Amino acid sequence: MNDTFYYIFSVLLSLGVLYGIRLMSKVKTAALGNRVSALCMLAAIAITLMRTDLSGSLPYIIAGLAGGSLVSLFMTARARMIQMPQIVGLLNGLGGLASLLAALLTVSSGAARSAFELTTSALALAVGALTFSGSLVAAGKLHGKLPQKSLVYPGHSALTVFAVLVMAALIALLPLSTHGNSLLLSLLLILAGLIFGWLFAIRVGGADMPITISLLNSTSGVAAAIAGMALGDILLVAVGGIVGASGLLLTQIMCRSMNRSLGSVIFGGSAHPAASPAANASLAKNPLTQASESGAAAQDESILLEGQHSETLCEDSASGGTAATPAPADAPAWLEKAQSVIIVPGYGMAISQAQEKVKLLLDTLQAAGKQVRFAIHPVAGRMPGHMNVLLAEVDIPYDLLCEMDDINRDFPSTDLAIVIGANDVINPAANTAQGTPIYGMPILNVSQAKQVIICNYDKKPGYAGVDNPLYEEGQHVLLLLGDAKDSLDILLSKK
Repeated sequence: MNDTFYYIFSVLLSLGVLYGIRLMSKVKTAALGNRVSALCMLAAIAITLMRTDLSGSLPYIIAGLAGGSLVSLFMTARARMIQMPQIVGLLNGLGGLASLLAALLTVSSGAARSAFELTTSALALAVGALTFSGSLVAAGKLHGKLPQKSLVYPGHSALTVFAVLVMAALIALLPLSTHGNSLLLSLLLILAGLIFGWLFAIRVGGADMPITISLLNSTSGVAAAIAGMALGDILLVAVGGIVGASGLLLTQIMCRSMNRSLGSVIFGGSAHPAASPAANASLAKNPLTQASESGAAAQDESILLEGQHSETLCEDSASGGTAATPAPADAPAWLEKAQSVIIVPGYGMAISQAQEKVKLLLDTLQAAGKQVRFAIHPVAGRMPGHMNVLLAEVDIPYDLLCEMDDINRDFPSTDLAIVIGANDVINPAANTAQGTPIYGMPILNVSQAKQVIICNYDKKPGYAGVDNPLYEEGQHVLLLLGDAKDSLDILLSKK
């Protein structure tokens, strides 16, 4: 195949991948978009093989393609939807490893290489290595094989910066080295990249994991694009650039939604010890008093409304004792009385695979003439869009899935908020408990609803390790502890 036809096919396939990504931005067309992009990548592999001299290597290529296909089919058959975040993390890592190996072969081939080829190879080695190790750590955390909370070593930030400086120095030295030294420098660069990836990902905890998955997806594309430059393959550059740019855009959106900077995620700006449960509960129970004592004015409507709930409880106590704590048996009555309902799904729903019961709850409420919507936090679950996919899987209409910024203002006028397996994304401590991993993180203001039913497995802290003051049972909060499916059965009962 001559270069002209190759360039034409490269443009068409790149446009096909972009079109597939566009289709994936909507739930109704996401599956089609995935197929379109996959077919374009299959065509890209075929075209690359057609223009490559395969003498002596064809059996190895066929064996590699067959082995990879079998492994992917096995993973597809075995993996459950709940495991998708760690699968995505693993695939990001394999993409980085492939770019790393391509760059390493370019450096060690023995052929004379230009300074541009060596520089791009060095960059691909570094980015591929950090993507590989960081993705493996992320997948291990998500799968429970590594500590899920933030893990910080002594001098962690200094070690991270040192690893970056070593990578930069080796990238600068590699184009200047002789062939005999280039392989050694490449191996040292890979080691530095692996260490940086480990240091970066191991300290990630709590709400930052979806941002991390998005970032590693971006770096896997960047590594592929840079490896394409080293190989002189324009199609690999284009597709890698598309993946890298889309991942980076998603990362920026996630950071903005989380009120976080990318630097604080990479270098662990949020990794601090959590405040004591007593302090968190105190701040959540009476934010107005806390603001008054600290000399600060109440600046957020959510604090004012939470304060109103607290004052109501105090008035009940003063006029004749504290109101009776709601019991699980009261849940169906709360549900029957409510005319407007917001359901907040979380990772606990995914673990319990309770989305079918959630759909049944939706159908039951709508049949009774109630208004029902879903509040989706940007980082609910373990990767962007996790909750949307799970709910769409059981045919919950996409137009009922509302983003946090669009629905937060409606909680005060909502009769009932139902939380199903969510913790950090509804934790009021994010507004008050300074020094915690979630401090400053925007949350879904479920505490502002007139009544709240929380269907969580237990009262332990969430992924971020910060105690949730909403678990302090009050007049307007009802806890249904245990498996989400069992809790939903209670809600659906008529007793």
